[in-house]
Amino acid sequence: MSAVAEILLRTRRVVAVDAMLADPRERPPVGKLGKNVRMVVANVPAGLTALEGELLQHDFLLSAPLRTALAKLNAAELAKVGRRLLHWAKIETGVWVDHVPLFRKFPDSVPADTYDFYVRRIFSLLTQEPEQPCVLCGERRTVYPVSPCAHLVCVNCWDGADYSACPICHRRLTPHDPFLIPTPQPREPRRGALDRPVAVLGYCADPIAACRDLAVSLLERRTPMPAHERDDLRGLLETCWPRSAAWLAETAIPVKETLAVALGVAARHGALDVLHARLGTATDVLRLLYELTGADPGLRTHPARPALPRPLRRIVLACLDRMALPYLMEDLRRHARPWVRMGEVLHPHEHHRRHPVAALAFAAVRGTPVDGGTPFGRAMLALAARHPDAVEVCRGRLRAATFGSRVERALAEKRYGAAVGLLAARPGELVRRLSQLLRLAPEALPPARLQEVVRRVAPGLLLAALGQVRTAPGRWRLFLPRGGTARFWSVPDERAPLADETVLETEQVLAGELLRRASALPPLRRVLLDEGLADLIAPTSERGATKALVRLTRGTVQPIPESERLRFFLHWAEPATAVVDLDLSVAVFDERWEFAGLCDYTNLRLGGWLTHSGDLTSAPMPLGSSEFLDVDLREPHGRYLVPIVFSYNDVPFEELVRGFAGFMERPEEGLFDPTAVRQRFDLGGPAKILVPLVADLRTRTIRWADVNLSASGYGHRVAGSERELAGLGRALQDAFRERVTMWELACWHAAGRAEEVVVRRRDGGLVTYRRRPGEPVTGFAARLIARAGAARTEVLPGEVALAALVHGDVEVPAEAQVYALYPETAAGRRLEAADLLSGLAP
Repeated sequence: MSAVAEILLRTRRVVAVDAMLADPRERPPVGKLGKNVRMVVANVPAGLTALEGELLQHDFLLSAPLRTALAKLNAAELAKVGRRLLHWAKIETGVWVDHVPLFRKFPDSVPADTYDFYVRRIFSLLTQEPEQPCVLCGERRTVYPVSPCAHLVCVNCWDGADYSACPICHRRLTPHDPFLIPTPQPREPRRGALDRPVAVLGYCADPIAACRDLAVSLLERRTPMPAHERDDLRGLLETCWPRSAAWLAETAIPVKETLAVALGVAARHGALDVLHARLGTATDVLRLLYELTGADPGLRTHPARPALPRPLRRIVLACLDRMALPYLMEDLRRHARPWVRMGEVLHPHEHHRRHPVAALAFAAVRGTPVDGGTPFGRAMLALAARHPDAVEVCRGRLRAATFGSRVERALAEKRYGAAVGLLAARPGELVRRLSQLLRLAPEALPPARLQEVVRRVAPGLLLAALGQVRTAPGRWRLFLPRGGTARFWSVPDERAPLADETVLETEQVLAGELLRRASALPPLRRVLLDEGLADLIAPTSERGATKALVRLTRGTVQPIPESERLRFFLHWAEPATAVVDLDLSVAVFDERWEFAGLCDYTNLRLGGWLTHSGDLTSAPMPLGSSEFLDVDLREPHGRYLVPIVFSYNDVPFEELVRGFAGFMERPEEGLFDPTAVRQRFDLGGPAKILVPLVADLRTRTIRWADVNLSASGYGHRVAGSERELAGLGRALQDAFRERVTMWELACWHAAGRAEEVVVRRRDGGLVTYRRRPGEPVTGFAARLIARAGAARTEVLPGEVALAALVHGDVEVPAEAQVYALYPETAAGRRLEAADLLSGLAP
């Protein structure tokens, strides 16, 4: 399907029928399609019924407007749209590829004794000779080499109807190797009553208007986006150009990485004049250069060989030259190594007469010797003498004097008032350091002064600071540095606790500012909230988030599905130039986070409650490889489960042709049931080890982790990583104890904007909160957050203008705004969590 139709379908769950039909391709990309879609297209009603039934098998329903629109198509058009819809639905759950584990009869045929299984493999590898009896059973003429590894395999000792790979090395075999005995195809899983959540697909009558709304919402977002959403934005702007040029002109873009994507599209289309107006700092320029050279505008991965056309180089130098020298120096020094490489392309010293400020800044960051006897040296020394606060000369070289160094010097000398005075000029920096400043000298930052500062701070920073301030020191601190693999570390929390009075005053200032902003938004008649939002962490930055079926913020807690069994799955396909060996593993810990066992390729069964499908060591196209791991929740022998994906041979996930993992409720029949999938996430980026979640079997909850572990070398596996995994699990429990939740964020919106708030409780009951006469906004918000003073409601009243829910299974007016973690209906205008946060911008 077209890029526009795919993006709208995936992000908004709406079908742009005309855009699908306009796509010149006759078929979707190669993938496994359902048999029902190969319909006899002479009968449109029958074809539409078949399409509905097929989509229902993947937990998707057609809305009434969409069904009406599809019914108006002719047979060929319906078949085309149906194929594309089904292909997308299968990709969403991961069923579009064939899942073939090592043991095709998994879980029944998995060996009970992994050590004995290993010994038999090694014994065969070392002692078996061609044209000799089998070393295991003694039979003659039963040993043959398999392709492509050429290991000698006995057809009596190894079941060719069960194995999908070489029994010795577990490498995928050539599909037509004689050792492989075809097995009957598994039956389709039985479908019972519709007691599971489904998503309703809406109809998009105006794709351009929908694209504009989506693009503008992404451009206006106040938190950094993950890479896949930047790709969506880039695709929307590129596809809709030149219409999208007007969207850029009329939209304020607060996040710098998003700005780089937008300006990159404009620059690629020759609209270079917009760069002068939008590039405000040197880091903005650097992000744009990264975007144009195919690197990450978040500056986490760097371009291999940057190359820029001459007109763009002139514009870049002109933008840098008009910036204030102190800020320019700091920005270049903050990203010194990337700027040194970019200087090799920009050649700023050759243009020092036209762009002297830019040339001076590059000379300082590169440590260029300045000789007063040359024209370049005289010009640079004269300019430096006019800016002693920004640059100084040391041993014949220029050196920058930065804002950060002045702040650190003031803190080291215990001149806390001076440090606060410096930081107050940059409110964002002050709020980032708020917890540190309150511990060092709370008297230097009284509530009144803090209240003045926070009026200019982005809401994401306020939420992050609020969570840090009110989280008392615990056992562990978790650090997730900004980087391409988000490597973490944890240390014992030895900080002194903040005084209760300081915490209360600071919380009142930060929350009060967010409430003030909410009160300034257009009023709402009625708001609908869900108590389950208290389990969801509000996003403050999503740049490292994994693309997933259910979009969860790191630290969010969700219940384990009501099932006796879970099945984790992993699928990947390797490029033609490399062999990639991924491993799906689970580490088990007791309630004190002591290591209690593992289930992986070295231990295929653990205590009868964990079962691994076997280790595949290659994944050639087109089949790829799949691994599964079953968990019996009835009698677990441990409290915490930590599933983990390893790249055994140290190949980054970004080199895969495709790769994804997830978990499902155990299907009644069949290996992979799309209706049982509860989470599916992509494997990508430079990471080599991913921990997606931590499961607590006692409370039957899952905490979303989405963390990559540091890795180097060869042979990554659970053995040797137990302490690191235990540290991660412990730290996750402490790190998100008092973070701001979606419940609080939604309550601020409701208290500031509505007179009446309806809350759906966890038991499904409804209660109503009404603002009391003369009640201040802060008091109403406190009552909502504490869930106190409500009246029972029997029936959900109409006229809901804003709904924030876990399950979006409520019919609301078409103009209502709806945030739902699980968007199960097409009603209302869909919001993301970041959209609620962006509404509280200063």
